[in-house]
Amino acid sequence: MTTPFYLTLKEIWRNRGRFLLFSLVIALITVLVLFIAALADGLGNGNREYIEKLNGDLLVYKANVDLSIGASRLDRSQLRAVLRVPGVKDAGQASFSSVVLVQDNGNKFNVALIGVEPGKPGEPPVVVGRGLDARGAEAIIDRNVALRTGYTVGDSIRLKSIQGTREEFYTVQIVGVSDGRQYSLQPSVIVSHATFDRVRPGTPNVNTTDLVSNLIIVQLDEPANWKAMATVLENQVEGIQAVDRQTAYQNTPGYSAQQSTLDTQRFFSLLIGVLVIGGFFQIQTLQKVPQIGMLKAVGASNGLIAIAALTQIVLVTILGVSIGAAVTVLLSLTFPATVPIVFSPMAIVIGVASLMLVGPIGGLVSVRYALRVEPLTALGLAG
Repeated sequence: MTTPFYLTLKEIWRNRGRFLLFSLVIALITVLVLFIAALADGLGNGNREYIEKLNGDLLVYKANVDLSIGASRLDRSQLRAVLRVPGVKDAGQASFSSVVLVQDNGNKFNVALIGVEPGKPGEPPVVVGRGLDARGAEAIIDRNVALRTGYTVGDSIRLKSIQGTREEFYTVQIVGVSDGRQYSLQPSVIVSHATFDRVRPGTPNVNTTDLVSNLIIVQLDEPANWKAMATVLENQVEGIQAVDRQTAYQNTPGYSAQQSTLDTQRFFSLLIGVLVIGGFFQIQTLQKVPQIGMLKAVGASNGLIAIAALTQIVLVTILGVSIGAAVTVLLSLTFPATVPIVFSPMAIVIGVASLMLVGPIGGLVSVRYALRVEPLTALGLAG
């Protein structure tokens, strides 16, 4: 078994410049594949993060709105009806809008304004500070706002919204910082419903006794039984539709199309890798047909030739993928918080494993060609 490895290492070392150059090509393909995977995760997180991490088992929409959060409108009477259903542990309303956060230095950026009921499902847990108080102009910011602004607990932030035709500014105090809770590709500022109704664009809602929200977030006594409970809720509460968190974020505008596009790009990147690696090793095999013929003439078996060829492919692929993964990790450290790229460990592992399979798959044609080489023909003695 040492002979194939000796032949492989000897050839790689004698042609190290050529093999290093091709390893760099594989490294570039690796960087491309990993960046597309990270972009898919980053954009996906930007759309689903708040919903995916909700402390609830079901999301209730208004019926017949095609699971559109913006079109859904639910009032307090429907919340009370949901709470009366046996098996419901707790429920809270949540509303969504968009405002502009104005920093002290004049910089502005859009944030998702999310109205929740303090202490109810929908309010995220904080990693720093405390939860909301319904009586004050308070806010919880997610980590993306904190990273982009440097604000923390105790600071005040200014939010700008359009009321009628006028720009209005509102000041709220940060009482907590949560983990990442982006919604609709925007960092989130979470406030009580009283503050939400005052700040959100449009006409302020002065009728706070009849709270109208976009969603009702439901906690169940038995979360594993969510499918049956969704049917029970829809049967017992008129005019609603109940779904789980995954179904909810998969139906957010553009999410499925966005992920499908990025998955297609990732597939074609891997396909390009197969073709490039296959083409390179095919050329390599054609250039060394006489050497393969000589090995067979002196008694080398097809198994030895195949193992040597596959070992060469695997070693070159490992080197290229390792270089590409290292470069990707180093580049990821340079991106600002505003770039929607997330290098999750699982995505990196899947990407690297896929690329490690691409090498041998791409080189199978060259291995098959090497096994078909006839010694006399290769040495020019067939006549």
